[in-house]
Amino acid sequence: MESLDHLKKNPMYRYLIVLTISSTIGLQAWRTLFNNFAVDMAGLSGEQVGMIQSIREVPGFLALLAVFMILVIREHRLSTLSILVLGLGVAITGLFPSYPGLLLTTLVMSFGFHYYETTNMSLTLQYFDEQTSPWVFGKQRSYAAAANIAVGILIYVLAFFLDFILIYLLIGGLIIAAAVWGFTQDPSSTKIVPQRKKMIWRKKYGLFYFLTFMAGARRQIFIAFAVLLLVERFDYSVQQVTLLFVINNMINYYLSPLIGKGIIRFGERKMLSLEYSSLIFIFLAYATTGSKMVVALLYILDHIFFNFSIAIRTYFQKVGDPKDVAPSMAVGFTINHIAAVFLPAVGGRLWMIDYRIPFVAGAMMSVVSLMAVQMIRVPRQPTA
Repeated sequence: MESLDHLKKNPMYRYLIVLTISSTIGLQAWRTLFNNFAVDMAGLSGEQVGMIQSIREVPGFLALLAVFMILVIREHRLSTLSILVLGLGVAITGLFPSYPGLLLTTLVMSFGFHYYETTNMSLTLQYFDEQTSPWVFGKQRSYAAAANIAVGILIYVLAFFLDFILIYLLIGGLIIAAAVWGFTQDPSSTKIVPQRKKMIWRKKYGLFYFLTFMAGARRQIFIAFAVLLLVERFDYSVQQVTLLFVINNMINYYLSPLIGKGIIRFGERKMLSLEYSSLIFIFLAYATTGSKMVVALLYILDHIFFNFSIAIRTYFQKVGDPKDVAPSMAVGFTINHIAAVFLPAVGGRLWMIDYRIPFVAGAMMSVVSLMAVQMIRVPRQPTA
């Protein structure tokens, strides 16, 4: 395997790390401020807030359109343009304290975030080989975790001195500055395989599509119901949930690169098997535990195993045509968001019947995913 120190000198590595940190800061700042801003400044109802949260997922569902955008703009430039749009969406949020205004700014922010995520996955798989891309993905997750903590602290401090408008403008401005820096860089290489600039849907990628869909469904169960379980069933306060958030990110800062190395050493099938076999017990424990400490531990473990999903991308790298990376990552990102369209609503109705049903369903989906990953077959790669 190429030495990690040498990897860090790759212009694309630094480029993607800077943009990933910017993307993370933008989304986390938006999430942190949104509910208070929506209620206190815009006077929105719960139904309106819910609608905005649903609208936020629409750009992820439309990520496949990135395939057509790279017809007119180079992919690494699209990455930077996406960060610029994200920064603009965050910066102007405070200027539109109304329901239509927040719908608009949320869409702008979300298009920037989701299109960067799509191009980031694609560029990482194109510029780093099978023995290094898992580590690069892990480092990106690590820096993202650190950025989450930093932006939380920054907003906490700024809130004592600045109003919503200025906080949004400041953080959005920082992201825009990072985008300006990105436009001055050219980390591209002529050695990279040219990408097909059209929609790709191949039967041989069926397992990748299926695992991507299931990973999206698992993510939605966690996002929609894990925190709800903490708050509604175990009376966790805002401070306690925030503390769990910080602990999660501190752990993931150190663990994410190790998970990447684990994929390199043990392979995608073993790592994904570990993830899904563990998730079966985690979801069942969510449904059955009566302990406040146990549910906190489950929440942390759930976060850790979420990072194992990068193995789905690196699996594609090993079995896919190098020319199909960009269009397949765009299609995959769209597939990943299909569950976001319907699962929270369906799960919410099931929750009203019995809060345990969504978690039992999550365990059943983990069983299906565990069976599916046994079909992974890739050439054994030599270890470092």
